[in-house]
Amino acid sequence: MATHAAQNPSAALSKTLAALGGEAAGLLVAAATDLSLVVDADGIIRDAAFAAPDLAGQGCDTWLGRRWIDTVTVESRPKIDALMRDAAPDGVTRWRQVNHPSVSGEDLPIRYAAMRLGSDGSIIAIGRNLLAMASLQRKLVETQQALERDYLRLRGAETRYRMLFQLGSEPVLVVDAATRRVTEINPAAVRLVGRAEKRILGQDVVELFEAASAREIELLFAGLRATGKAEDLEARLGGSRGPARISASLFRQGSSASVLLRVSDAAIVGADSARARGPLLDVIEGIPEGFVVTDLSRRILTANGAFLDLAQIATVEQARGELIDRWIGREETEAATLFATLAEHGSVRHFATGLRGVLGSVEEVEVAAVAVPNARPPCLGFTIRGTPRRAVAAAAPGSHELPRSVEQMTELVGRVSMKNLVRETTDLIERLCIEAALRITRDNRASAAEMLGLSRQGLYAKLRRYGIGDLDGPDFPDA
Repeated sequence: MATHAAQNPSAALSKTLAALGGEAAGLLVAAATDLSLVVDADGIIRDAAFAAPDLAGQGCDTWLGRRWIDTVTVESRPKIDALMRDAAPDGVTRWRQVNHPSVSGEDLPIRYAAMRLGSDGSIIAIGRNLLAMASLQRKLVETQQALERDYLRLRGAETRYRMLFQLGSEPVLVVDAATRRVTEINPAAVRLVGRAEKRILGQDVVELFEAASAREIELLFAGLRATGKAEDLEARLGGSRGPARISASLFRQGSSASVLLRVSDAAIVGADSARARGPLLDVIEGIPEGFVVTDLSRRILTANGAFLDLAQIATVEQARGELIDRWIGREETEAATLFATLAEHGSVRHFATGLRGVLGSVEEVEVAAVAVPNARPPCLGFTIRGTPRRAVAAAAPGSHELPRSVEQMTELVGRVSMKNLVRETTDLIERLCIEAALRITRDNRASAAEMLGLSRQGLYAKLRRYGIGDLDGPDFPDA
């Protein structure tokens, strides 16, 4: 990384500094920088001064008498050559960041500028210690990744809750403890109550039952608010829907209290479950995503119409008994990875692969799968969703689509080259660092560039690359 150093001091400053003696000038340089080196024409360090007290402890005091280029890491050697070559008596070189090996095992980042002193070819190099900045950048990335992991866990927990709530066969209502108004209701409870969901949400839960049961329900809520517990009770649903047993549990949700109300009746719920199975099968058959059930050896038992369309076959009989491997996977290693992961973890989600039609087409798809060993018979279930050209790069600027997690990255090994994985991970970390730096500095791009160790022009180039921020703003220079 190279940035320009100041080349033209003011006339007054030049006149003032000209009056300084050699010793005073040396003291000024040492005080104004974290370290300064005097290097002879052969590139050997003849003198060094360290203003930052932690540099000597990093092994910098062993540099005297050594070639400057031998004190840096391999990738930094060309930068030292450039500093030596560009140093001139009438100007200061550009700043260049180099890394020195240190006794702690971590590289020591220093940003140097150099100037040739006189006819003997000696060079003075002044440096700024970037160790604190590098540490801050590392902590920034670690913190951001920890936040992303926490967010993914929370999102996963919320998704599981929503699925359990929506798919559960037990009728459940969530009721505000203070007002008794229904805030959430699952489909099983909607069917049990016998009213449209819109007519139930926001209504006093007491009104869902017959008037004779209202007093008992009011006492149930009063007991919950007073003690946090309440006994189960029998009540009759309104609209002649029959008797039901009510169980209530108090829980806190943010700053308010809510009640989880379970309404059950063996006869009603049992009959309702039987009625629900028919529509469920109809939904699976009509859903626009492929759905396949196989035995444990992966031979197809049944599939819906969407899968038949993807596989380019006319009837389910053409697929029944065939291995699903015949269609899934651009390569054999992809299918093997999917099935190995399913066997190890019992479920797979968001598995990107290809689905091969019998007529030769290959469509990009995303597969979710689950093993159900306790079913009769034991089986595997697959949902297959087409993903046509929805690249992340096409997202709108400022989009905060979640990137792949580490687990998803590792699952791609064997299907995507390591070069592509490393490039995608590097881009992810780079974007997260830039966005975090802009948030910390309140969108001050000059400060963000300094925090990230970038030149302003380098930061602007990366902002354009990732589509971050206002690309047409007045403080955004032309490339």
